[in-house]
Amino acid sequence: MVVQRMFVAFLALVATLFLVVAAEMNTFGVRGDLHFGLEARAKNKDGSAPIYKDPNAPIEDRVNDLLPRMTLEEKEEMIRLKGGSIWAGYLTPYEKLVYAINVGQHYLMENTTLGIPALFQSEGLHGFTDNGTIFPSPIGLAASFDTDLVSKVASVASDEAEGLGITHMFAPVLDLSRELRWGRVEENFGEDPFLTGEMGHAFVTGMQSGKRRNVSDTAIARVAATCKHFAAFGSPQGGLNLAQVSGGERELRTMYLKPFNRACIDSLSIMTAYSSYDGIPAIANTHLLTDILRNEWGYKYWVVTDAGSVDLLITLHGTCETRECAAKATVNNFSGEMGGGTYTFLTLPDQVAAGTVSMDTIDETVKTLLRAKFSLGLFENPYPYEDYLSSIRTPESKEILHAADAESIVLLENRQNILPLSTNIGSVALIGPQVDRVTFGDYVFLNASNNGITPLAGFKQYLANVSSSTKINFAEGCKLWSNDESGIPAAVDVAKNSDVAIVMVGTWSLDQTNLWTPGTNATTGEHVDLSDLGLVGAQLALVQAVKDAGKPTIVVLVSGKPVAEPWIQAHADAVIQQFYPGEMGGLAIAEVIFGAVNPSGDTDLTLSSSTITPSQDFNVSVTVHNTGSVTGKEVVQVYMTDLVASVVTPNQELIGFKKVEIPAGGSTVVTIPVLSSQLAVWSVQNKWVVEPGVFAVKVGTSDTVYAQTNLTVT
Repeated sequence: MVVQRMFVAFLALVATLFLVVAAEMNTFGVRGDLHFGLEARAKNKDGSAPIYKDPNAPIEDRVNDLLPRMTLEEKEEMIRLKGGSIWAGYLTPYEKLVYAINVGQHYLMENTTLGIPALFQSEGLHGFTDNGTIFPSPIGLAASFDTDLVSKVASVASDEAEGLGITHMFAPVLDLSRELRWGRVEENFGEDPFLTGEMGHAFVTGMQSGKRRNVSDTAIARVAATCKHFAAFGSPQGGLNLAQVSGGERELRTMYLKPFNRACIDSLSIMTAYSSYDGIPAIANTHLLTDILRNEWGYKYWVVTDAGSVDLLITLHGTCETRECAAKATVNNFSGEMGGGTYTFLTLPDQVAAGTVSMDTIDETVKTLLRAKFSLGLFENPYPYEDYLSSIRTPESKEILHAADAESIVLLENRQNILPLSTNIGSVALIGPQVDRVTFGDYVFLNASNNGITPLAGFKQYLANVSSSTKINFAEGCKLWSNDESGIPAAVDVAKNSDVAIVMVGTWSLDQTNLWTPGTNATTGEHVDLSDLGLVGAQLALVQAVKDAGKPTIVVLVSGKPVAEPWIQAHADAVIQQFYPGEMGGLAIAEVIFGAVNPSGDTDLTLSSSTITPSQDFNVSVTVHNTGSVTGKEVVQVYMTDLVASVVTPNQELIGFKKVEIPAGGSTVVTIPVLSSQLAVWSVQNKWVVEPGVFAVKVGTSDTVYAQTNLTVT
């Protein structure tokens, strides 16, 4: 019995010693048989420099050298908002922001084992938000049809962020605005997949082109753009934010995915959508994120969820019961967790230990983020620049802003050529709640509107610049949000005492502080979804009363989405659409009304070939004549209709466009290339096919055809 007790005690001692040794031998997921020691993972055993620290080594070699040196906990931190990425999108004095980023990056580079820098993130939807230059909202930029201009806009946002140490910007948005009741229409480039793809590609190119200072030749970008929201987020059921999007594979392929495929293959980041598509939450959609994005398209960079969206698998979609399930569903599709919610990725180390999540999955996800960081050159220089102020609000950026504000304005109606107004006109009535305010889109910071020019100030500035004696008479008439019509009689009197009346009405959004503050109101913006596309409050009554005053009436719709008011279209002498402008929007609208108009024109259309094979590209050539008396810009748009196809196709779809300036009385030949793949349909065999048949090729606008011919595919 004594011997038995001694034997049991001996076994207990052996077990205890085994546990102690096992604890001491725990490598935290790092292999011990490699060319570096566990006690000094940032060095090689033979004293040579690690490949990941060699700025001249290929990026893939650096990624593959660094990854095995990382512990599981380091990998987990890397793919959630902590060590891998740090949110810096706060309204902060620049000196404090630069100090914080400097301290953070120096700590990570010098006081952690492996010295891995972080991405510092901010917003850049229509300009760098932290007191940077604010440009027109994306829906307005798209109305310009000017990809070169959009690229310059994105480049300015990148310039202003780069010097401050911001290396990851959440833009562009490539959702298709096919549900206009949705509050975020203003954030998108419109409803057309081709236009959205071209604008998105221009934006990504402008934001990423170039490289940071003092980095290696292998760096390919200076700020990581983020294409969002992948995918099919812009058409929620009922127009309700976060609601499901219904559709099938054909609609997914022919509509929602095209802009991302065009714009984002080289973008260093993609953000997933909150919503579900065809019943599958986007962040857990293996077909979307793995089969298509990773395997079919070969996308190799960082994919991150939107804030708090992993928890929505539990609280909204009902496809998970636990944080563990939500984290697993996300990381299994090689996506990181931005942050917010309950930080479900904290469960990953235990899930790896339990065998429910594969270390290989963690590794592949970490690789995508490391690849983005090496591509930015952050391991060489992640720090802000001492002269960061030199790239913020420069004269060059102001010129780009001015052009963007002018070119995003759209003339919808111009009866009897009332526009442009003469600068010799005696008096102009400026009426409406949009006249003496700056209305930006959402995703700007508190008090950003202080940097903008109101239309009232813009008209006065323009008339002063041209030495005009035209008198400006102003009356607000009503508030944007009120049914109170008591101010309308005074506005009518102002109209009667002027030669022409300009009535400015529309929708409104709020900055990122007020938009989310309880008790504030808006009619567009994130989470502000409405069932009616008409004007709010007394605005329509104001327009009708001013028109009844008997003076020529020009209506300017300042809005974040199209406004549905048939009475205005039918009765106003002219109608102008100004989607939420940038800081110089007040001046730009005055310049347009007093003379910046598109030329009247006609076109002649030819094709490089009237017959092509399924793999043959072709050109559309158009001679555009400016028959007007003013030099101006014209957008040449090419549309295509597949006359007979094996599946239902759109009545017509945009396949090319180009914006050109034509002198008064002159003409120019515009050639627009078209890829044969743009004629393809997603067939019943679930593959892209260019089918033989006849295609109508048209030049004009979405509702007017100026010239047309047929193209035959044999």
